[in-house]
Amino acid sequence: MAVDGPDAAAAAQGGRSASDSDATAGKGGGSANPFPGFDQLGAFIRAQRELMELSQRQLAKMAQLSNPYLSQIERGLHEPSVRVLKALAEALNVRAATLLSYAGLMDREDVPTVVEAVQADPSLTDEQKAALLGVYRSFDAGNG
Repeated sequence: MAVDGPDAAAAAQGGRSASDSDATAGKGGGSANPFPGFDQLGAFIRAQRELMELSQRQLAKMAQLSNPYLSQIERGLHEPSVRVLKALAEALNVRAATLLSYAGLMDREDVPTVVEAVQADPSLTDEQKAALLGVYRSFDAGNG
């Protein structure tokens, strides 16, 4: 199951290797990343991919992207288009709004909370919504 939100990105931040950090720093004397705001987006995409137990190659194929291009996005070295973000969102089973907000193309306030998303889902019965929210709240209480 995909995790949608900042917890996945935070988990991914801790999972970066030294080689990833070196690659993000750029080449030729440690030049700065040309897209510094996209590190969080890349970390979120990587975390979602790893939660789904997909290789980078598998995700690239699902989203109809090249493997090197996806690698650059995950390392924050490229600014993906809205079309690419939508394709990745579909492949990762997350809302496009979530990726757009990580890319800075949409305000975080525009992304619904878990509670709002569950309550707004027309495919769920009231009993299912209550059960999901009960589980979510128990996890949320355990983290606070």
